[in-house]
Amino acid sequence: MSRRMPLPVGWTLAVLAMSLFGSLGAWQWGRAEQKQAMLADTARILAERRAQPLALAADPARAQAYDWVEGDGEFLPAPAILLDNQTRDRRAGVRAYRVFQPASAGAPLLVELGWLPVPGDRAMPAVAAPPGQRRIAGLLVPPPSEGIAHAPPSTQPDGSLLVIALQPPALAQALGLSSLAPRVLKLDPDLPLGHARDLEILPNTLPPERHIGYAVQWFGLAGAVLVTALLLTWRSRRVALQGH
Repeated sequence: MSRRMPLPVGWTLAVLAMSLFGSLGAWQWGRAEQKQAMLADTARILAERRAQPLALAADPARAQAYDWVEGDGEFLPAPAILLDNQTRDRRAGVRAYRVFQPASAGAPLLVELGWLPVPGDRAMPAVAAPPGQRRIAGLLVPPPSEGIAHAPPSTQPDGSLLVIALQPPALAQALGLSSLAPRVLKLDPDLPLGHARDLEILPNTLPPERHIGYAVQWFGLAGAVLVTALLLTWRSRRVALQGH
């Protein structure tokens, strides 16, 4: 029985590199498909705008889903939440959130009031809580992606909390609340309330097309490694044959 010859070191490294590049390409392609599905689902919901109750925000089974909701309640006097590192029209700023308590049953939830610019001295804008009972509507979404950065909320001079990610459990603790709904509400831009805002679900993150572009680059690198390994193998064998 013949014994299988081990792969040369060069081919072993090439296979490892191709596996790595292929895995990265597959991950980027998967992220593109996920985001395309999110955009399609959101477009359907916005086209229908079939209002669900605000209490749906607290449903853990739909923590990663999208829903159009509407209902009554009031903004609590809790500090404002300012999500840092948010750009709009190429300007640096923050997205402002306030805690809203639905009049019906349900945990309080964060409502995005919109985007505000931050000046060069990094003085954070003041975001007052709209007074009184009111009816609100908008798109329930999962909190923006946290990325890899983590830091506790930073208390500002006016009492607002500056954060780099929206983490409802940690924010509930910082605000002295028993809980916060796992989803946040992107307030309907047509309502006469808040600041500059939209219903974009992928702000400050890569669109599907960029993920596809990166996937193609990784797959291309894997292919380049394969072609290089084949050429080097062919040349080495040719030199060996010429030596004989």
